[in-house]
Amino acid sequence: MTCPSHAELARVVRGHAGQLAASLVHLVGDFAAAEDLVQDAIEAALIHWPAEGIPDRPDAWLYTVARRRGLDVLRRESRYREKLALVAWPAEPEPGDRLRLIFTCCHPALPRTAQVALTLRVVCGLTTAQIARAFLIPESTVGQRITRAELLRDLGHDDQARAADERALTLTANPAEISLLRQRLNWT
Repeated sequence: MTCPSHAELARVVRGHAGQLAASLVHLVGDFAAAEDLVQDAIEAALIHWPAEGIPDRPDAWLYTVARRRGLDVLRRESRYREKLALVAWPAEPEPGDRLRLIFTCCHPALPRTAQVALTLRVVCGLTTAQIARAFLIPESTVGQRITRAELLRDLGHDDQARAADERALTLTANPAEISLLRQRLNWT
């Protein structure tokens, strides 16, 4: 390796950029992405070569840098698509998801008024204002009930950890919520 001048760097880069672009278009299958990778490799060369010198095979060096960055981009896009598929809407709900949510909202540790407000908010999607109008109470009161209920629920009242007999107790203890939900969600 020799310490290059700017003119020599420019000559080497110009001499290999076209071949590099052609190879990368073939590798990634996208002209714009290949151009970006060529520019990334040239940028890396302009950073490293003045200090380290031009390598014996500058074409191989440029290709290796561009190929590695291209593979990084493809991996990142692949992971992005995988993650996007996990959160894609509409997600296929599991059959018992809504019922589990109802049991969580109607946990026996929550006050009855909080159970109803939380169920209407979380399961039915009503706003705090709509719930307040339905019960003829101030919106701030409903908001406080929901907030307290969410805090209590988050303190470890996990539905999955609850035994089946406790679920049955919850179901029999909350006929009003079940009736409201059946009407709201058109359950028969």
